[in-house]
Amino acid sequence: MTDSPRSIAEIDRALPSGEDQERFSGYGLMGMPFASGHYLAFRHLPASSVGEGYDSVWHRDPAGVWVIYSSVSPEASCARYFGSAIEDTRVEHISVTWTGPSAFTVEVRNRLVWDLELGRSAATAAMTGLGRMLPAALWRRPAVLSLMSRVAGPALGVGRVRLAGTSPNGQWFRANPRMLWTVENSRARIDGIDIGPPGPLAEQARLGDFWLPQHGMFVVGETYFEQYDAARHQAARPGSPRPNI
Repeated sequence: MTDSPRSIAEIDRALPSGEDQERFSGYGLMGMPFASGHYLAFRHLPASSVGEGYDSVWHRDPAGVWVIYSSVSPEASCARYFGSAIEDTRVEHISVTWTGPSAFTVEVRNRLVWDLELGRSAATAAMTGLGRMLPAALWRRPAVLSLMSRVAGPALGVGRVRLAGTSPNGQWFRANPRMLWTVENSRARIDGIDIGPPGPLAEQARLGDFWLPQHGMFVVGETYFEQYDAARHQAARPGSPRPNI
């Protein structure tokens, strides 16, 4: 597997099939804990069935307060599924700049600069091989995702993993990570202040059934969510009335 993360990331992403569900395709840093108690995650999803593609950055401060920054409105981004579990959602300019075959920088204007360098371990290579070979039909089976979740956590050293479950806003989700890389180096500055070295949290973070990894993990793949139903699901914006989407 000689493809670099950059060469894979720059391929045009096709929207996966599935007219009865909301679908996304792209890449991202599933999560990165810092020894200081901060937590960061990043999504670059150019293919979306609910609107234009978008970038988002998730930040949890040491007090446990979550904010999601997105390049599009909350109703068309991650807050559509996670908004009820976070303190605030903000529309901001977000840029992703690849500085090498395995290195890139994420910036949220006037707020955050995050440098990342990726690598490959035996476990991520094995999981990538499996992800590339597994037929699409098997990715839709709960039993397969459950088994992969149980294996992935210990194999990757990231704590608990769930590839299927219920989001904080009430929609079910299903994640299909096709290719994985580990994070070798990471440095982040928030409001100009370095937030310190990466390191696992004392207690693994989660939002609904989605557990955030205890070690940085870069993923390319697809994500599926239940279609939004205003009668059953919570609003995209924290504390706002339910949107009519």
